[in-house]
Amino acid sequence: MVLQMKKIVLLFVTLITGALFMHMHSQQTGKASFYAPRFQGKKMSNGIPYHGDSLTCAHRTLPFGTMLEVRNPENDRRVVVKVTDRGPRIRSRLIDLSYAAAKELDIVAKGIAQVEIKEWVFNPFYLPIPVPFGSYGLFVSTKTAAEILSELTIDKSKPIAPYRFPFEKE
Repeated sequence: MVLQMKKIVLLFVTLITGALFMHMHSQQTGKASFYAPRFQGKKMSNGIPYHGDSLTCAHRTLPFGTMLEVRNPENDRRVVVKVTDRGPRIRSRLIDLSYAAAKELDIVAKGIAQVEIKEWVFNPFYLPIPVPFGSYGLFVSTKTAAEILSELTIDKSKPIAPYRFPFEKE
């Protein structure tokens, strides 16, 4: 009975972990185009007017506000865009980018390019934190009070002025 319960718990933990982290490894590849200048100022599906200088995109199914990392595999340029519209209307395309995003990826001259997209998740601890290790394992260098005291120097040639509070008059 105990062994069966452990198997059920392990299966449950595996399924939950897989469901939570599946989106991190999902990636789509397809063609991307960008908005024509005539759409400048016209409302997008989310009700906000389109502006070519913003880093936004149109996707058919992802919720509004989803942040996507778009990569151009030809030159390995990347840009993070926000889903603000529905589209593209041409079925062979995966995503429509704003002009600024297309410029960042260097696809303006071509008009259409092959791209890879994946959901972008903010990770404030992206850079590894260096941790010092010694022959006895983890250590943090410390100084004794005597070492700190020996490093302190006092310049006795300057007289010490008495401290005055800011509200006191001279």
